[in-house]
Amino acid sequence: QVQLVESGGGLVQAGDSLRLSCAASGLTFNWYVMGWFRQAPGKEREFVASITWSSSSTNYADYVKGRFTISRDNAKNTVYLQMNSLKPEDTAVYYCAAGLRATVGAGTDPNRYGYWGQGTQVIVSS
Repeated sequence: QVQLVESGGGLVQAGDSLRLSCAASGLTFNWYVMGWFRQAPGKEREFVASITWSSSSTNYADYVKGRFTISRDNAKNTVYLQMNSLKPEDTAVYYCAAGLRATVGAGTDPNRYGYWGQGTQVIVSS
């Protein structure tokens, strides 16, 4: 079965960096657009970043643009999220998601992704 397993979350201070990883199995990885989403307590899940199968196109939410970088290694079936200059408002559970190229579109709509990981907690203290 398909599994997406996130790792790399933790407790950091404002201004610090973290790199999240998401290892995928049970799917043909390079068929899929990969996305990162996050959900803070009491808020809806929101888009963070997405990347096409060939890494030729990436998309970022305005609130992370310039600070976060999404990348993928198709040989390792892994997608990454490098997070720099972290802010307290980045505190959330971060989820990776996989969606078929034909259905995901721009990659910002969580409902277009078919597979999700269990999430990894990121806490940024001020």
